[in-house]
Amino acid sequence: MKKSYLKSIGVAIILLTLAIGFISFPKDVLAASLRGLNIWWGIVFPSLLPFLIISDLFISFGVVALIGGLLEPIMRPLFRVPGVGGFVFALGMISGFPSGAKMTATLRKQGMLTRTEAERLVCYTNSSNPLFIFGAIAVGFFHEPQLGALLALAHYGGNFGVGLLMRFYKIKEINVKAKRDIGYLKNSVKSMHNIRVNETRPFGKILGDAVSSSIQTLLMIGGFIILFSVLNKLLFNLGFITFMVGIFSSLFRLLTISTHLISPIIAGFFEVTLGSQMACNSHSTLYQTVVAVSGLLGFSGLSVHAQVASILAETDIQYKIFFFAKLVHSVLAMSIAAALFKHLNWVNDVFYIEANHSLYTPFFKLGPIITIISIVLFCFLYIKKKEAGT
Repeated sequence: MKKSYLKSIGVAIILLTLAIGFISFPKDVLAASLRGLNIWWGIVFPSLLPFLIISDLFISFGVVALIGGLLEPIMRPLFRVPGVGGFVFALGMISGFPSGAKMTATLRKQGMLTRTEAERLVCYTNSSNPLFIFGAIAVGFFHEPQLGALLALAHYGGNFGVGLLMRFYKIKEINVKAKRDIGYLKNSVKSMHNIRVNETRPFGKILGDAVSSSIQTLLMIGGFIILFSVLNKLLFNLGFITFMVGIFSSLFRLLTISTHLISPIIAGFFEVTLGSQMACNSHSTLYQTVVAVSGLLGFSGLSVHAQVASILAETDIQYKIFFFAKLVHSVLAMSIAAALFKHLNWVNDVFYIEANHSLYTPFFKLGPIITIISIVLFCFLYIKKKEAGT
């Protein structure tokens, strides 16, 4: 039988199994769907929307070109990407995944990155945002605000390490050298001005397109979050997690790692939030839990991978490069967390950031309201766009 036929049969079996699972566990599916929906509309949507909109505006008015020109002498020799990579790197750290992939894909479509540069850049510009690390993980799951700095250092340090390693990806490919003459500021301003002048759309149209594009991306992200939340629950109910625990138990005992972390790690492989929460409730040692959660944050979960893959599918950027880079990120983050945990008091003294529930409660309460208003605005803009025939 041909390989393509076997693939088709395999896909059909998987989909039928999922359908049977949905029918067999309706209450669990509904609960998992609501959990994913709460994460999306309460946290993900309101935290990502402003950054996605402003990044589109930055591109339309040439601000990215200006920033790229200014950062060229730094980003090119350090990471072997154009200066615009600095803006994407900062955006990814502040707003969280998958905004880095969205921005990288947009710059690739506009010809501001080569394929190789885009593949390097996307590998280290998708990370958890500080709100998630300090608020949800350190405060919400660990109930230890002082761990936020350690987790952040491990996560972003691992990200930086991936960036340095990716500079060697296709190293033999010819790169344009960074401009180091005193005229780079003038050239950057000129590039920004040319882009703004050549933009023919009125400001209202530019803003409307930015809002519509951003909300469409976030709706896609929401679908993936809900889907993987349900899949995770089905894997538990169908006995897959229990089966995998039996397989890995001997290995974990051999490595003197708590077997209570097996289920959280497997769950986190699919969805990082659930896996991190389970790890914090696994009754393992704090040291092993911190290292495990750092690894899960580094890999980010297949839910995030699916979001990134969907965004990259519109370009010629290879997803498999991103997948392997996130595995490397996971290893680096665990290594950094393990090393820093021995010096936790020093980390807290130098990098401690005050974090408590009261800082995040207003945001979580306003999140759903922001999401609803934004979706209503999107529907209005979509109808107007259809009426205008564009």
